[in-house]
Amino acid sequence: MIGDFVHNVDKITDFLFRAKKEGAQLAVFSELTLCSYAPLDLVERSDFLEAHDAALLRLRDQLTGDDVPEIVVIGGLERNKKLSGRALHNSAFVFQKGELLDSYAKRLLPTYDVFDEARYFEPGDRTCKLDIKLTGGESLRLGISICEDAWFEQEASGRRRYTDDPAHDLRGCDLVVNLSASPFELNKRERRQSEISGFALRVGAPVVYVNQVGANDEILFDGASLVFDATGRKIFEAPVWDESLDLVELNVEKKEIVAPKISSTKKVNSSDPMEVLFDGLVVGIHDYFSKSGFSKAVIGLSGGIDSAVVAVLAAAALGPKNVLGVSLPGPYSSSHSLADAEELANKLGIEHRVHSIKFMNTAALMELKSSFAGLPPDVTEENLQSRLRGLFLTALANKRRALLLATGNKSELAVGYCTTYGDMAGAIAPIGDIYKTRVYELAQYINRKWRGVIPESTMTKAPSAELRPNQKDQDSLPPYDELDKILESYFEGGESAEALVSFGFKAPVVHRVFELIRLSEFKRRQAAPVLKVTSKAFGLGRRIPIVRRS
Repeated sequence: MIGDFVHNVDKITDFLFRAKKEGAQLAVFSELTLCSYAPLDLVERSDFLEAHDAALLRLRDQLTGDDVPEIVVIGGLERNKKLSGRALHNSAFVFQKGELLDSYAKRLLPTYDVFDEARYFEPGDRTCKLDIKLTGGESLRLGISICEDAWFEQEASGRRRYTDDPAHDLRGCDLVVNLSASPFELNKRERRQSEISGFALRVGAPVVYVNQVGANDEILFDGASLVFDATGRKIFEAPVWDESLDLVELNVEKKEIVAPKISSTKKVNSSDPMEVLFDGLVVGIHDYFSKSGFSKAVIGLSGGIDSAVVAVLAAAALGPKNVLGVSLPGPYSSSHSLADAEELANKLGIEHRVHSIKFMNTAALMELKSSFAGLPPDVTEENLQSRLRGLFLTALANKRRALLLATGNKSELAVGYCTTYGDMAGAIAPIGDIYKTRVYELAQYINRKWRGVIPESTMTKAPSAELRPNQKDQDSLPPYDELDKILESYFEGGESAEALVSFGFKAPVVHRVFELIRLSEFKRRQAAPVLKVTSKAFGLGRRIPIVRRS
């Protein structure tokens, strides 16, 4: 957990004791293990840095005994000894029996997507290759690298992000370790494996890649640590989403590495992207709540697909007894929506309450009647219903010492089909980086796994906000299968309106969608943080001016 130095050191030492019992001589942890990734502006606070340094000294004291591996490589913050540049390095510390052999400052600092490392860290300017004499008499030439140092991929434009490739300077090592905090993205595992395979080939040595596991705020870390041999062949992949202790054996003389003799988990990673996504969102919710000091969630249950999926995720992450589902029927709510919400709650085993907003809506309209005089009804009256629901939900969360989960999806957030201070209210938006069509895919996976927990009516009925008579989402938006293709091409693909028209989309539709995206930027700036699962998530993953012309 970020900044929980006591807990972090305790967890590190626990893994070290376990590793030693299994016979490990070298233990490797992930990037910035001591403070966790990413500490952001906390690194500018002197008290944070003092606590970090104290934790490093406390850990160092634990490394002198015979009950931990002889060599320990761990990530942390390091003061820049030069008088110029940033004050800190993102570094790896190499200890042998409590003695600091060397430290290595990360050379390639990413500044794309969620990363902003050049804001905080000074890049390193040297290679770390250590000739280590082990107590048993063996010698090991160990190379150290950190996350981006191993990523030398070519961008879609054909350009490379860096001219410096640290891999070339690591040739001649018996083993290279890479300490990483690589966030999860859909379909990233294959790309990551390709990069680390290429890194192993370039260094000409086995590579042990250790990745962070868990969630910090909206960023998910899937783990899936890797071991490759010197030919770039994958020897081992650690479990996705689970912390594990995995031991591999290295024949130093032959530079050969073999699959784990010991693994603390028997989990086999799934090839189903929806299963991986589901498990990741569960981890994201669980960690957000537990690290924030909360255990209970409130969700508005509309009877629709989005709230149903979020309810299942919350029940899986927190336990059904810790989830309250609330139905808030208004003047245009259908009876089947209320029935679907109740059926879902019963199948999940979560508490379900019903609070009508009809009276409050009528009272609000009566109070506003004189100020609305002469103005025709429009979305204002629709938004009022949504905001009344937000009022009830936040009050219930407040009273129960719970967090409210926002249920909006990426398609809605993209085009502003959502209400500020209404359905956008919440502490975290679990599916806010998932397009509507993918929400349905996730729901289908859930019903396979959870035996039809989401009612069939919820799966098949046309999506509707139910804020006016016979309302359907497609009254205001293109069909979701068309809309999502446009949105994904724009956000993740970086395509222009002209390019999309050339792909066969109708020009009026494309330009209308682009206009909606532009007009609703202010909404997204006020939205709940979304669990990031794509390369262009709203929030940290996408930084756009609110006021702009294009």
